[in-house]
Amino acid sequence: MHFANARSILTGSGGRCGMNIYRGCTHGCIYCDSRSRCYQFTHPFEDVEVKQNAPELLEAALRSKRKKCMIGTGAMSDPYMHCEEKLRLTRRCLEIIRDHEFGVAIQTKSDLILRDIDLLDEINRSTKCVVQMTLTTYDDDLCRILEPNVCNTKRRIEVLERMRERGIPTIVWITPILPFINDTEENITAILHACVGAGVKGIIDFGMGLTLRDGDREYYYAALDRHFPGMKERYIRRYGNAYELPSPNAKELSAVFQKICMDNGIMCTPDACFGYMQELPDRYPQMSLFDL
Repeated sequence: MHFANARSILTGSGGRCGMNIYRGCTHGCIYCDSRSRCYQFTHPFEDVEVKQNAPELLEAALRSKRKKCMIGTGAMSDPYMHCEEKLRLTRRCLEIIRDHEFGVAIQTKSDLILRDIDLLDEINRSTKCVVQMTLTTYDDDLCRILEPNVCNTKRRIEVLERMRERGIPTIVWITPILPFINDTEENITAILHACVGAGVKGIIDFGMGLTLRDGDREYYYAALDRHFPGMKERYIRRYGNAYELPSPNAKELSAVFQKICMDNGIMCTPDACFGYMQELPDRYPQMSLFDL
């Protein structure tokens, strides 16, 4: 871990702005796209860069914004990785978002988010808060291999249930699905039924597969050699150097996914889920002439 002063903290505009307080991650997920060379890391991925002035930058940015919007965080680096437990920068930024009455859509794999459930509840009551959890693998033993340094899927489902109890809407990312590893109907069905039970608002799937880029690919293949001997060669024979690696079972798994979501009234397209997360409701409905 090392500290840096960032020049800015928010990216994007309009209905949703992005924020990354940290750069890098210690969760150790073997498939992490953020390791890819295209993101131009100048330090080892596990040597997390901490944007120590993030709260000050966020305070200034929100003060200057004329229009409220949703603030998204967690797309590139988990805001609840291990260092957050002591640094509490994510919590401080949530306090600033609350104080300025903006909304937040926060994505994580960590149960550390429960530490801040009070703040998330306050934000959701005054504006809007959406909690996103990534669920890829229902089996605990496999989860420890694929996502070794973070709580398992069943614990994340408990987090979703706690959010439901508070009335905080949730979105699940059921991605990536790794060919020949977790791309089974049993796995997908178990995750989806857990989502139904936890009352999630929507589930994001990008085609039941995996994407690999330079940097990410090498790390993933090294993990396959350690944990699944011969699997790397199987990937190379089937996919070569492709960016998109759909599961051979993608069509069948997508049909199961669509049916369970539709049967239970769960949003199941990326457009619907992202649209929901970007939408900030009006706090003060316009008064009708008939109310006068």
